[in-house]
Amino acid sequence: MTTQTDRVDHELIRAAVHVAATRCRGDNHTMAAAARARDGRIITAVNAYHFTGGPCAELVLIGTAAAQGAYDLDSIVAVGDRDRGVVPPCGRCRQVLLDYFPALKVIVGTNDGLRMVPVTELLPESYIWADHQLDAEESTPLSTS
Repeated sequence: MTTQTDRVDHELIRAAVHVAATRCRGDNHTMAAAARARDGRIITAVNAYHFTGGPCAELVLIGTAAAQGAYDLDSIVAVGDRDRGVVPPCGRCRQVLLDYFPALKVIVGTNDGLRMVPVTELLPESYIWADHQLDAEESTPLSTS
């Protein structure tokens, strides 16, 4: 069970809802995301759906944030078009968000309302992508005996 860590950022939700209502059209763009950078800025994005796969709104947001010089995100939320409300990130997005921003807080909807939870709680006992990048000096060979 996840625990509430912070008050829910309703301004962030409103920003994502606004983008979903004004920028999501048809089947190509069905989700919007908003994130708060450490400096307080809100960055928004929409998904780019394609039948071969395509980036979710959360992944587009990572690139958009970088393009705007925001490399450290504090919190994120995704919402669906057509007033679907807050939607939790998919498994791929959970992994990417954890890899890029291990201290990130994610707004999710539950039966009890909205909650802001650490991304680590959304992907427990996860693979840590950066672990494969350890320096060779720090790595010790496995014993074969």
